[in-house]
Amino acid sequence: MRLVQGDLSSDETSQSLSRVVRDFAPDCVYHLAAISVPSECGGAEPTPRAIAANADGTRRALEWAAPLSIRVLVVSTSHVYAQPSSGDVRAREDDPLRPKNAYGKTKLMAERITLELARAGQVDAVIARAFQHTGPRQGGSMMLPEWAAQLASGADTITVRNRDTWIDLSDVRDVVRAYRLLMERGLGGEIYNVGSGVPRRTGDILDQLIQVSGRTVSVEEKSPGERFDAIAEITKLQQATGWRPEVPVEQTVQDVWAWHAGTKH
Repeated sequence: MRLVQGDLSSDETSQSLSRVVRDFAPDCVYHLAAISVPSECGGAEPTPRAIAANADGTRRALEWAAPLSIRVLVVSTSHVYAQPSSGDVRAREDDPLRPKNAYGKTKLMAERITLELARAGQVDAVIARAFQHTGPRQGGSMMLPEWAAQLASGADTITVRNRDTWIDLSDVRDVVRAYRLLMERGLGGEIYNVGSGVPRRTGDILDQLIQVSGRTVSVEEKSPGERFDAIAEITKLQQATGWRPEVPVEQTVQDVWAWHAGTKH
């Protein structure tokens, strides 16, 4: 497998990447290039760097694909939705969009660029709004791998942000199956939620991880209190592709722990 590194936020580097794409002549492109850690995109408003990568970078990727008739799946985020006040409501693709952070705002910019070009017939593109997902090999500051890394380090106390947030968490292996099916069966110029559709409490996921690890630890919570993230309504995805989640969250937790524990030994 040939790997080519580049930076979509730079016009100069983008041109060299576009030549690689043209020479390789792919049937399709899965566009996930972005600054995807929300805290790195700014606070309430996005930084110029985040806009350059997430919004302008999406436009560049679509502009490469257009003259080559390459289908593009643009991966967006559930952060474009308003924050719900309870866990009983499912976010639908046609709901009003009110991103609360800079990351969500840059991804909404990317969506609008995609829809503008797709609905004008300039490019064949589908948008996947991904909800939170995880799996083995994920690192950085994401929730489950961050907890697993702390446990694997042997620390007696681990620090978590919040144990009472209700989230929509999927396994990455289910998510990439959904991406592939959307590439094959999704309608151009349409948006599809990709999530489990099931609200899960972060503290319950943490308890599963601690149990799997076999460790006895104290937990320090930095920001207590009940919170709610958007939960996916996935009827549109299922009707278009027949997709359904297959990997249970218990398996995801076990696999994330096994990978992190293995890297420490």
